[in-house]
Amino acid sequence: MLKWILTLVIAIFVLGMLSPHLARFIRFGQLPGDLACRFKGRTYYFPFVSVILFSLLLWLIGRLI
Repeated sequence: MLKWILTLVIAIFVLGMLSPHLARFIRFGQLPGDLACRFKGRTYYFPFVSVILFSLLLWLIGRLI
């Protein structure tokens, strides 16, 4: 159980570090179905379709490994 938690923490850390760099190439948050709302001078992003696509991609990679 501890190995799984440690693996999950490391994976989240690595993905968090890589996501800004990958966003330049993948265009994360700019797919049709992703919402961007401006409220009081701030922009909030709700990347619904991007999250679904990445979830499917990770699920597929998990099934192949």
